[in-house]
Amino acid sequence: MTRASLEKKPQEVAAMFDDVAARYDLTNTVLTGGIDHYWRRVVTAEVAARRGETVLDIAAGTGTSSAPLADAGVRVVPADFSLGMLQTGRRRRPDLAFTAADAMRLPFADESFDAVTMSFGLRNVADVGAALAEFRRVTKRGGRLVVCEFSRPTNAVFRTLYQQGALRVLPMIAKRVSSDPESYVYLAESIQAWPHQEGLADRMRDAGWAGVEWRNLTGGIAAVHRAVRLD
Repeated sequence: MTRASLEKKPQEVAAMFDDVAARYDLTNTVLTGGIDHYWRRVVTAEVAARRGETVLDIAAGTGTSSAPLADAGVRVVPADFSLGMLQTGRRRRPDLAFTAADAMRLPFADESFDAVTMSFGLRNVADVGAALAEFRRVTKRGGRLVVCEFSRPTNAVFRTLYQQGALRVLPMIAKRVSSDPESYVYLAESIQAWPHQEGLADRMRDAGWAGVEWRNLTGGIAAVHRAVRLD
């Protein structure tokens, strides 16, 4: 079994996702009670891509977040640094242009995309600031960034129940459905260590993004952050 440490060494993280790729989407749905589908629909709506636009979906995994964009006539590039995820995605959606890419060193020219989106992947990047700067580099002026990530529940009682209850049972549930349940120990730990909503907003501003705002999902378990590139 493979799991990454909170040092987030790229090779460790990639190997971990390689191991869980085959049952990754099913496991996420089971662990969230299906709420992950709602979160992804929200992200698609927030990206607000129009037919003819080009969108980079970084940390796209098997393409579950890219498929709705492609089906709406948007040119989407699903990118990930886990080869296992990419291989699984290509088998499921051979029509999508899955691309190997490291969020901190994107293999794309400046101002290539109308929008960049990342769902539940930024938390796994070793240098968040470098990734956010790269996203800005490859986004056209006036383009937008949409990041969905686990966050901090806003209600104190709910937050305590979530952190001391739900996050602790994740690995136990994962043992029944995941091909690598140890990786979900890392998942729970990485969620606990991740900054709250305003903390991520500050990092986005530090990377040069403007108009940063966010929307809480499911009481703040997750949050969608939006921003634009002005110059």
